[in-house]
Amino acid sequence: MFITMLVAQAVVISFFERFIPTPFAFAPGAKLGLGNLITIISIFTLPLTDSAKVVSFRLLVSTFLSGTFSTFLYGFAGTLFSFIIMTTIKQLGPKRVSIIGISVMGGIMHNIGQLVVFALIGQSWLVLNYLPILSFSGILSGFFVGLTGNYLLTKIKPLQEFQKSLPDGWVIR
Repeated sequence: MFITMLVAQAVVISFFERFIPTPFAFAPGAKLGLGNLITIISIFTLPLTDSAKVVSFRLLVSTFLSGTFSTFLYGFAGTLFSFIIMTTIKQLGPKRVSIIGISVMGGIMHNIGQLVVFALIGQSWLVLNYLPILSFSGILSGFFVGLTGNYLLTKIKPLQEFQKSLPDGWVIR
């Protein structure tokens, strides 16, 4: 149930993000990446396999609703790179890296994943010259998403503790 709720939230956030003008005028094609907020929440509240389900279903549903095969390829590469690095860095622990740091690295890796696919399709690695500009937007959006995720996780933690205290079979709905 929680996985489905997170997927639905991520899809809705991603859908509405398309109507928000990008603040990154210096980086055409860059987005805020607000859907990654749900990725951060899932990474910190669910086991790895369930978190991967949230990220995968979000990508599939979002692409199905308003995407093309090429947007799926770019999104898949960005999502895969981002998810792998965020879950790997999370293993370092909170004393070495913060939620904001994990989110920033996720934003940067998402851009790298998309550019790698673009370079492979276009058969030119020159597109990687755009990486510094996209990395800057990834840092800014990753910081914002991480900051927001950090705040939301403090609100979700008491709900998880309450859920654990309920008798077996009882679920908050």
